[in-house]
Amino acid sequence: MSAGMITAVASGSLAERAGLRAGDELVAINGHRLRDVIDVQFYAAEEQLLLEGRRGGETFAIEIERRYDEPLGLDFAEPLFDGIRRCNNHCDFCFVAQLPPGLRRSLYVRDDDYRLSFLHGSYVTLTNLDESDWARIAEQHLSPLYVSVHATTPNLRRRLLGNHAAPEIIAQLRRLADLGIEVHTQIVVIPGANDGAALDRSLSDLAELYPAVRSVSIVPVGITRFHQGSCRVHTVAEMRAVFEQVTAWQSRLRARLGVHFAYLSDEWYLRLGEPLPEADAYDGLDLTENGVGLVRRFLAVRDWGLGIGDSGSPRSLIPNHQSLTLVTGTLFAPILRQVFPNAHIVPVVNRAFGETVTVAGLLTGRDVIRELRGRELGDVVVLPAAMFGGPEGQTLDEMRPQDIEKALGRQVVAGFQDHQLWRTRPINKLLNFVPQKERLVRRLQVQSGQQPARPQDCDPADANDA
Repeated sequence: MSAGMITAVASGSLAERAGLRAGDELVAINGHRLRDVIDVQFYAAEEQLLLEGRRGGETFAIEIERRYDEPLGLDFAEPLFDGIRRCNNHCDFCFVAQLPPGLRRSLYVRDDDYRLSFLHGSYVTLTNLDESDWARIAEQHLSPLYVSVHATTPNLRRRLLGNHAAPEIIAQLRRLADLGIEVHTQIVVIPGANDGAALDRSLSDLAELYPAVRSVSIVPVGITRFHQGSCRVHTVAEMRAVFEQVTAWQSRLRARLGVHFAYLSDEWYLRLGEPLPEADAYDGLDLTENGVGLVRRFLAVRDWGLGIGDSGSPRSLIPNHQSLTLVTGTLFAPILRQVFPNAHIVPVVNRAFGETVTVAGLLTGRDVIRELRGRELGDVVVLPAAMFGGPEGQTLDEMRPQDIEKALGRQVVAGFQDHQLWRTRPINKLLNFVPQKERLVRRLQVQSGQQPARPQDCDPADANDA
């Protein structure tokens, strides 16, 4: 039976008032078995709550009334209580299948779980949904979702996914649109496979579903030295062709939809030496998780917590330290040099994945140590914060900043203090579910043309604080 392992109870919260403790397992709320944190916040939005759980092998049940604006106040060990949904595709370009040995074990899990798409913004293919999943998406209004399309032509998409049973994606996207679910899509472009006319078809089909389909990110395929399939990276000429094709679409779609709709990831601009779009070119969207607009966001920051001297040199706010070494991947190094022209910038070649992998977030601790050892490093080494994305702040190869610090004999800082370099958006989505009774009241008010009123006798719980 699935249950959520509680790791912390916030002071002054409903959970504390109910007597819940770290180490308890929460099994059900108001008779609903809990599958994940989404269920917790959805079912705990009611006024009267029956909390069922386990403590030390014994079951318990607690009845409690939730006060208006009272936070639930629970942290859980994992967001999914019943296990992660595995991928049923066999993509030739699957990045997980190309990972080097010796990394964190969790990295080798090939997940394709729509709940993580809702919670974390990860892209899923929708090939493993059943009718109960569709019913849940509708009931809990899990929006937005992030969907890997790659191609809209059914047979081509099935071939790319290595899944002859993959449903038709346009029909699935229309179904999501009918449910009022906003969707952000991506196309990983593979030379000779889904570019050219196939890319034109995909962009055309997806644009027809705007605004339910809110965006499509165009990303170049990533290939490591462990790839055993037939995919390859783009040549410069091939990148140029895709770049010009998509920018032409952007112009047409801007005139037709009022937005660019299709957004090239930063890698296209950096590899081709093209100027980055201005911030307003992203139409207010946050697609940085997909590498879209991340560099522009970085360039917009004026204080990285280390300070910038008038000469363009980073100025440490750490007392008694005068000199810094800034470390990054080879793709981002020119941007750092542009921002800090007088700083000591060290681009690290990715030997673990192969030199074609150039982003900072996929650097391993061992590669950083290998690159920096024996260099003049100054007082402090600043590493990309994105390197330390493990559950306990470790690198892909399970090294912590203090491990690298010990190997180099220098103080190591993981990212900048206020606005981390290469920082992606937070992975925790704030959920806001209101009680069933109030949802019905609001629906009736909207249908009758009334302005939904703030309830007095039926106060909603604000699950944003949960």
